[in-house]
Amino acid sequence: MVNAFAEYPSLRDKVVFVTGGASGIGAEIVRAFAGQGARVGFVDLDRASGQALAADRPGVAYEYCDLRDIASLTEAFAALRARLGPVAVLVNNAARDDRHNWADVTPDYWDDRMDTNLRHQFFAIQNVAADMIGIGGGSIINMGSNSWWEAGGGFPAYATAKAAVHGLTRTMARDLGPHRIRVNTVVPGWIMTERQKALWVTEAAINAHQKRQCLPDLIDPVYVARMVLFLASDDARMCTASNFMVEAGSI
Repeated sequence: MVNAFAEYPSLRDKVVFVTGGASGIGAEIVRAFAGQGARVGFVDLDRASGQALAADRPGVAYEYCDLRDIASLTEAFAALRARLGPVAVLVNNAARDDRHNWADVTPDYWDDRMDTNLRHQFFAIQNVAADMIGIGGGSIINMGSNSWWEAGGGFPAYATAKAAVHGLTRTMARDLGPHRIRVNTVVPGWIMTERQKALWVTEAAINAHQKRQCLPDLIDPVYVARMVLFLASDDARMCTASNFMVEAGSI
């Protein structure tokens, strides 16, 4: 089946920042915005992959950033802003779904998982909000997960952080709405990134998961990126404070 994806004229020349954009879903999002003619900047801890992606997409800007360090986030965003201009779209994509046993979790590990999967989303929003207010509006897309909707086990700190993303989305949609800034959550299911395939995909796991989905097909990262594009575009101008599921009906 050949995909005939939509083009969004409203995204052309918009400045888009993506966190965790060097690989997986994030890299697909970067490529999707670049394909729409947006001015894309992204940050990531993986310097080699980030530089390679930026080199492969002329006009796309990359800055190294450890998002657990808010000062590093601020510095990286400032560098991207100096190159690209004020931000119209923020995609809070960065996260790591590392597996862990609840009995082994320490306070330090818990705090690190919150820093990795949740805290930076708020401070990224705080960082770009003035830009969006200045240009008369914007779109913020936070990446959630259906892991907690499914009552999935094996990563309680990750699932807790991702559940909290929905609260962040709803409250910031209310606070920023008067400035015509929209805030939404994209909720991926089990997306077949290279990391997932390398670490957790087995025949048994795939067979069990497909039984939970309404649709029979495995989910490629491109479909998450396409939902993000829609929410960033003017087509979604009246969409805010909501969840947009890309999980093939697996809840």
